[in-house]
Amino acid sequence: MSYIKLFKMMTVTSAVFLFAIGVGISAAAEETYELLPEAGDKCPIDKDTYFIYSFDKNPQLGTIILKLAVYQNGKQQSDGLAITGFSGMPSMPGHHDTGDVAFKRNKKGDYLMPVDIVMPGDWEIRLKFMKDNKVIYRGSIRFDI
Repeated sequence: MSYIKLFKMMTVTSAVFLFAIGVGISAAAEETYELLPEAGDKCPIDKDTYFIYSFDKNPQLGTIILKLAVYQNGKQQSDGLAITGFSGMPSMPGHHDTGDVAFKRNKKGDYLMPVDIVMPGDWEIRLKFMKDNKVIYRGSIRFDI
């Protein structure tokens, strides 16, 4: 095989690879997350639905539990939403990321998710609220340890 043919094959392969990376980046960029207020504040999802989040203790090294209470028309909602959380360190993408983790429900109807804080630094928890398998809201909780 000549060097010219080899160079052309490498150029086409590189172009396809770079295109694929660009498509992946643009798909991820389309997901925007609203920065949420402090714990304990109302976080509106739509005109009738909101949630309030809290932690079982101040975020610190170790495992903390994120709790969400979802309300619709002023009453605590008992079902209808699937919620996932993704935790990690924005300054170290890919190193401590959990991937999407489904929240579990307790007997009171609260949504719970353990978050493992493994080192000091900046942390983010991204929340996705889904109804009928469609994302209806995205929110982000950020804090430093």
